[in-house]
Formats: sequence, C-alpha cells, structure tokens
Amino acid sequence: MLGALMLAALTFNTAENLPVGLLELISDDLRVSLSAVGLLVTGYGAMVAIASVPIAHVVRAVPRRHVLTGLLAALVVSSLVAALATSYWQLLVARLLTALAQALFWAVMGPVAVGLFAPEVRGRVIGALSVAGSLALVLGVPAGTRLGQQSGWQVPIALLAALGLVSLVTIAVLLPTSHPEEEPAAYGTGPDARRFGTVLTAGALSATGAFTGYTYIVTFLGDVSGFSPSTVSVLFVGFGVACLAGVSITGTFLDRFPQSALAAAVATQAVGMLGLYVFGAHQVAAVVFLVLMGGALGPVFMTTQNAMLYCAPGRTDIALAANSGAYNAGIAAGAAIGALVLPFAEVRGTFLAGGLLTVGSCAVLLGDRLLRGRRRTGSPSSGHR
Repeated sequence: MLGALMLAALTFNTAENLPVGLLELISDDLRVSLSAVGLLVTGYGAMVAIASVPIAHVVRAVPRRHVLTGLLAALVVSSLVAALATSYWQLLVARLLTALAQALFWAVMGPVAVGLFAPEVRGRVIGALSVAGSLALVLGVPAGTRLGQQSGWQVPIALLAALGLVSLVTIAVLLPTSHPEEEPAAYGTGPDARRFGTVLTAGALSATGAFTGYTYIVTFLGDVSGFSPSTVSVLFVGFGVACLAGVSITGTFLDRFPQSALAAAVATQAVGMLGLYVFGAHQVAAVVFLVLMGGALGPVFMTTQNAMLYCAPGRTDIALAANSGAYNAGIAAGAAIGALVLPFAEVRGTFLAGGLLTVGSCAVLLGDRLLRGRRRTGSPSSGHR
C-alpha cells in the first residue's frame, strides 16, 4: 500500500514539473510562446495554492479510500486529455484539473500513509513519501523530457496516466474503507495553534525565498558561474540528486528531532542561497552551495508536513492542505519577486533576495523557540523557587 502511495506521489510531482522539460516541444507544436507554456507551471501552482483548503473542507467526511481513488481517476483522465490536446487551451484546462487533484492529494495521502504504521515511525513514512516525490526531479522529469524528445511531448504525459492507473487500482483494492474521523492520524498528536502558525509562516517564507532564486538557477549558473550549457544540465540533475539525498537523510532523523530538522533545513537553504550570491562566480564554490540549497529544498516541505501531523489544531488533513497551499503560494510569490528583482539587481540579486527571505524564515522559527523558552522559565513552578 505504501508503495502505491509513493508511486502516486512520484506521478503527481512529475505531472506538475514535466512541462519545464517539454517547454520548447509544446511551444513549437501548439504554436504558442515559451512564456505561455511557462504559465502551465505557474497556473498549476496557483491552483494548488487556492484550492487546497476549500477542497479538503468539502470532502472532510468522505472515506479516504474513495477520495484517493477519485483523485487518481482525475489524474488519469486529465493526463489523457492533456496528451490528446490539440490546442493550448485544452492543455491548460487539463493541467488545471490535475492541479485540483493534487491540491487535495498531499493533504489526504499523509494521514492515510502514517495511519498504516506505528506513531513512532511516522517521520520515516513521511520521509519515504518525500523521497518518492523528490524522484520526480531526479528521474521523472529527466526521463519524461528524454522520452518527449524522442517520441513527442504527448507520450510522457500519456505515460503518467498509466502510472496513475496502477496506483488507483492498488488503492481501490487494498485500502480499507473507513470514516476519516476514525483514522489513527486524523488529529494532531499535540495540538498547538501557535506552533501551527509558526510552521505555516516559516514554510511559506522559505518557499518564497527558494523560488525567488531557483526560478533563475539555469541563468545564474551560466551567466554568473560561467558554466557551459552542457555542464549546467548536469548540475541541474545534480541539484535534484542533492534534493533526494536531503530528504533521505532528514527522514532518518525526523522522528527523533522533528523541530530541529525543520530549523536545520531552513538554515541550510539560507546558507546555500547566500553562498551562491557571495561566491557564485567561483565554480567550485558555486557547486558546493548549489548542493546545499538542493539538499535543503525537499526537506523543508517534508519537515513542515511532518510538523502538521503533530501540531494541527484540528483535523490533520485540513492542516496539511493549509501547509501545501501556503507552500505553493510561496512558490508563486517567489517567482514573482524574482521577476521584479531581476531588472534592477540582475540574476545574482535574486539569490540575495531569496536568501534574505529564507533568513526571515529562520527568524520566525528562532523567535518561536525563544518565546517557548521564556514561557517555561516564567511558569509558576519556576517562579517560586
């Protein structure tokens, strides 16, 4: 069952990012501009950001088996429609349907997956799902891009429908039908509204910072670091490998150090981005800081998702939907901020802006920890010694 959920995570994340690799192929075939094709990614993220919480609220009483099979059915249908699209607008509508399904998928899938295992290994389960999602950057998108170059952009998109169908059938057959309220991970183990707000804010700020720079990483590596186009392609794959390694390593510590894992991931991202701004013109240093940034990008989202299973003030699916929505809003905001910074400070400036936003995320987490420390030392038991 966990394998089927991991395959679904890989498929959804590949579907989200695949147009990046097929950009020129789609542009030439449908006779639209590259920026229009880029909107297939931007619009996808915006849809996830807007729809996550409302959809999670609408289906809050529906058994998770029915919800997951419905979401995967939407993925299969939308992928087939996209593969058969003969116009840009048909492709855009199909993409938005996939985005609607993904808006709910990450909110529902987490509680279902961790509910299959003992509470003390929940972090490792979230880690396994995050590894599957990260494989989209390392395996899914590169393989889909290669297949599209050889067979046409429609083929890898149709293949996503086949992968989604495998997950759909497996979940429909093996996952028991139960009321969402009765699931083991339906509610947070330590409800804390303030911690929920802290994690939500820190995650959104971190995503905004990351994508302020990451959106222009290819340009940065070419113009600032001076790498050739072929080397940039290799480094781009290396970035994905670093992301995969980051979630794999973080997953092993997540159950023992959940709060420290989030702080460490955000701090590593800040170091990576600011290091690229300061030392990015030196190729060896650029590779080192690029690996640090890549190694932090996946763990940030993974650790915030894991935190929601603990601190959710109500249902975990609603909290996870809020976290996914905030993170995707951060992605869209980061790309927009980068576009505003670019004309004034060039591509290096986007990494300075992104690094400073990530430092802001660190400050939010540190402020929360200091405030908690003051509350403990100021408690009645310690004040009357």
